[in-house]
Amino acid sequence: MTTEDPELRVLAQQVGTADIVDAMGRLHRHRCDLLDLVSPTPDRLLFGPAVTISYFPSCEVALPPDRYNFGKLFDEAVSDGGMGSVLVLASNGHPDASMAGGTKLSRLARHNLAGVLTDARLRDFAELSTYGFAAYCRGEAVHWGGDVVTPFEANRPVVVNGVAVRPGDYVFADASGAAVIPHLQVRTVLHGALSVVSDDAATVKALLDGDQGTDASASER
Repeated sequence: MTTEDPELRVLAQQVGTADIVDAMGRLHRHRCDLLDLVSPTPDRLLFGPAVTISYFPSCEVALPPDRYNFGKLFDEAVSDGGMGSVLVLASNGHPDASMAGGTKLSRLARHNLAGVLTDARLRDFAELSTYGFAAYCRGEAVHWGGDVVTPFEANRPVVVNGVAVRPGDYVFADASGAAVIPHLQVRTVLHGALSVVSDDAATVKALLDGDQGTDASASER
């Protein structure tokens, strides 16, 4: 799965997460945003279609490590190529466990993924910052997470911190937070976010110019 149109990234680089969320709010009622994320490189934009790995509580009998491990599940997740995709790791109720670290996630660089998003923790921030992709998570971990959770299945719909992510949905994340966009509406939402940016700039200018006709209560975010 790859980023289908270079124009989408150009559009994404002109907006922020709040703009995306506002644009989504004009189309949907459901929550699409994730908060309280951190990154080893918060200046990097994370944007691309999702490939997913869902985790499950570890049990060597039910989930033997020779089958249920990060390498095998990652290969399944990027079986269509992976270039430009965002790897979404769903902790399924284990937000303080480490989903992966620098060694495992080096696969993203080899396959040219845009980056990784998880509602749990990642290890090795210093190492992750040396790769070219973006990483957003709940925080940094120092303890290996394999004694808590195990990669269970790939490229199925997942829920991360209460937000649904289907394979192919677009993930947008920056230093403010993250948002998930249905893949069929990504262009509409990005153009909508650009309109939000333009409308807000016009409102701010009018307020600074002392335009008494501006309806600040309706325009301000």
